Amino acid sequence: MRSDGSAQGTCSRCSAHPGVQTGLGPVPCLGFPQYTSPAPGMPSLPDPSHSTCLTDACVRVASKILEALDTEMDPCQDFYQYSCGGWIKRNPLPNGRSKWSTFNSIWDQNQAIMKHLLENATFNSSSEAERKTQRYYLSCLKEQRIEELGSQPLMELIDKIGGWNITGSWNQTSFMEVLKSVSGTYRATPFFTVYVGADSKSSNSNIIQVDQSGLFLPSRDYYLNKTANERVLAAYLDYMVELGTLLGGTPEPTRLQMQQVLDFETQLANITVPQAERRDDEKIYHKMSIAELQLLAPAIDWLDYLSYALAPLELADTEPVVVYGDTYLQQVSDLINDTDRSILNNYLIWNLVQKTASSLDQRFETAQERLLETLYGTRKSCTPRWQTCISNTDDTLGFALGSLFVKATFDRDSKAIAEEMISEIRAAFEVSLDQLDWMDEKTRQAAKEKADAIYDMIGFPDFILDNKELDDVYDGYEVSEDSFFQNMLNFYNFSAKVMADQLRKPPNRDQWSMTPQTVNAYYLPTKNGIVFPAGILQAPFYARNHPKALNFGGIGVVMGHELTHAFDDQGREYDKEGNLRPWWQNSSLEAFKNRTACMTEQYGRYTVHSEKVNGRQTLGENIADNGGLKAAYNAYKSWLQKNGEEKRLPALGLTNHQLFFVGFAQVWCSVRTPESSHEGLVTDPHSPDKYRVIGTLSNSRDFVEHFGCPLGSPMNPGKHCEVW
Repeated sequence: MRSDGSAQGTCSRCSAHPGVQTGLGPVPCLGFPQYTSPAPGMPSLPDPSHSTCLTDACVRVASKILEALDTEMDPCQDFYQYSCGGWIKRNPLPNGRSKWSTFNSIWDQNQAIMKHLLENATFNSSSEAERKTQRYYLSCLKEQRIEELGSQPLMELIDKIGGWNITGSWNQTSFMEVLKSVSGTYRATPFFTVYVGADSKSSNSNIIQVDQSGLFLPSRDYYLNKTANERVLAAYLDYMVELGTLLGGTPEPTRLQMQQVLDFETQLANITVPQAERRDDEKIYHKMSIAELQLLAPAIDWLDYLSYALAPLELADTEPVVVYGDTYLQQVSDLINDTDRSILNNYLIWNLVQKTASSLDQRFETAQERLLETLYGTRKSCTPRWQTCISNTDDTLGFALGSLFVKATFDRDSKAIAEEMISEIRAAFEVSLDQLDWMDEKTRQAAKEKADAIYDMIGFPDFILDNKELDDVYDGYEVSEDSFFQNMLNFYNFSAKVMADQLRKPPNRDQWSMTPQTVNAYYLPTKNGIVFPAGILQAPFYARNHPKALNFGGIGVVMGHELTHAFDDQGREYDKEGNLRPWWQNSSLEAFKNRTACMTEQYGRYTVHSEKVNGRQTLGENIADNGGLKAAYNAYKSWLQKNGEEKRLPALGLTNHQLFFVGFAQVWCSVRTPESSHEGLVTDPHSPDKYRVIGTLSNSRDFVEHFGCPLGSPMNPGKHCEVW
């Protein structure tokens, strides 16, 4: 749950990508189970009725929790199976999904609410942005119109840019002209990605930033580890050929040329730096002028390209740029110079094709489904069209959609309650800082100041409820109910203008990287800010009428997780103002690195289908999971000291302390295909859900104590990795 500019999105189509988001599903009203005996390894507890919560909400949530448990499993052997075994049994993968979790379930519920709002016959908004949102959504639903147009909109676009060797004549348009069009106007990302954002070393100003990009498959590993990914590479080539032929190419020449494009992407993959090696922001940050960038990577005319991409701004070759990946750009420049121009052109147009093809007719969707089946293991039917369209609308007009969502669903009191919880968790985190024996006083004081300065945003940004402000955000974006493809092109153009507009302005502290309906949360180092959208402030993470043990174990751990990101291996490099600068004393930094090495090694021993978790790639999220759990549990203990013990839930045989840990674990109940698991191991900065539970809890002395796990049992191995 972290965003460093590229927030985890929700998925459309077959919901193949693993980054979506939550819920406990519909609550059964009947068939409430009788009291069961505690699971093996747990103390037997008296449960007199006067200390039991028998409200409707408590009975229902107890039923849900019990249904998800596998009480045959000893919690000290495998706490994930104990907490989620029942849930896994009751939740086979839905058709067209590669992963299903509590996150997906809530996102589906949120989507259904948004569908109802947008399709409401009495829809009558005084906000132009909200009306655009409805028009965009309805244009996506007009399948008959999309089918009539077929591949024509994209073929016309390709002709306008200068043609494509694969589908007809390529008029030898210059490399730079095509690059500017594909990347600048239509926001595809061949070779590299360019964006405007806060300067990591001067967080009060925005700056142009350039980073590596250009691969279609989820990770470089898919191209380079050919034996393991043979089926995926074959399916990808088939997909490329199919799209090429749907756009007018003949099969054999198309296959030949697409193989060249795939070979070129493989060369790009070869020079792409693995994510696990890009975790030290100090090392990969390189500030230079456009003139210096020109010397570094001369195959691109950078002043020409950036002036076009950021028009109408005036740029000179003295304009500063931050480059993440200087060696990569140098090698890309050499690769461009050494590659035949027709292959480069085919690659550039392919980037445009794969970015826009999902807005075309059913043939393109079917081709994509076949690739996703091989890549992620999705089976059978795909997502209903309306769900795809809600996700597309969320990606495009997400804050206007969020305005509708928030007005219909968000309990305003939740904001105040969440703010109170954050302050309790922050206080608990700071108490823990005082108890760290490895941190010197100067660094500890600076860390406390940073924790105090963390800026929190909850629910939604205020501007979405002000019609004028909301309309201003989308002013200039043209949306028609008649052409979905054109709406999408207009959006790429509009977002390029919005990006250019940011460059001469200071970063807006209240700007969000996630829409209010998203079931997720994030920490942004350059703002030293944490964000909790309305979408995640619901069960199982949070409900006003649930026991505090569940709320602290759910949203409380999420809050602690995001707060701890300020002190993970990347976040700790930024000071309280959000600037990338050294603020640690050397002795504390060495101790920190020793402790994180313990975690890297611990998680690196976990395997899924005989494939190891990457302990380096997942380090930041693992630090956040562990720190977040500890802070939330300590905050819950403080709450109990002030307010006294809570009543227990019926039928579970769990103390409220045990309930805290079960509530935390059940947030991560999930099922996924082997292909999707592989993709997660290769690309995801988070550990697999099972190990987010097992890894974190086996490091928790509080967990071990409350479940009475004997030393040497799997959940109490004796060695506890602890950073915060």
